[in-house]
Amino acid sequence: MNIAILNIKGEDTGRKAKLDDKVFKIEPNDHAIYLDVKQYLANQRQGTHKSKERADIVGSTRKVKKQKGTGTARMGSVKSPLLRGGGRVFGPKPRDYSFKLNKKLKSLARKSALAYKIQTKDLTVVEDFTLDQPKTKSYLDMLSCLSMEEKKTLLVIPSTNANIVLSGRNIPRTKITLARDINSYDVLNADKLILCEGSIEKIENILN
Repeated sequence: MNIAILNIKGEDTGRKAKLDDKVFKIEPNDHAIYLDVKQYLANQRQGTHKSKERADIVGSTRKVKKQKGTGTARMGSVKSPLLRGGGRVFGPKPRDYSFKLNKKLKSLARKSALAYKIQTKDLTVVEDFTLDQPKTKSYLDMLSCLSMEEKKTLLVIPSTNANIVLSGRNIPRTKITLARDINSYDVLNADKLILCEGSIEKIENILN
């Protein structure tokens, strides 16, 4: 399929980008997307949570009160979870939340996410551009020309460009990523997906 290429002023350049149907026009697989997003979010977790259980509490092990004759439940030590300052029952421990997914499944999920953006007409292609200097206003002007200043956007650039990244990183609801780092979560989390012309070929090569 073909899609019009715009410049950063929102004007049609008269050229069209050819998108590979095997990447951008497949039947979306919702379960593959679910697994890919689940893995992405799991990988963001540090897993450094820790609470003290009975064995971790520093305190006396002297019996708090006698076993019988008090009319209340027996109590072993001040480390009991029932007492203030005691250990926690089955508290969280440091763990690794990451899990493995097959490459083909991850590729299918990302193709599906891109296909959804095509279906909802939320994908825009702009010609490759650069900024003379890091300037947030320049990036905001581009979004305004594309009528996306009020939208949550994801810009995919073909290679590292410090001026573009520095210009857009402080703008709320705006994210910039490299074509090689594209993932299902970022694509679907954005209201509008902006692809630089040069990033299309890189995405197709990775996903195919």
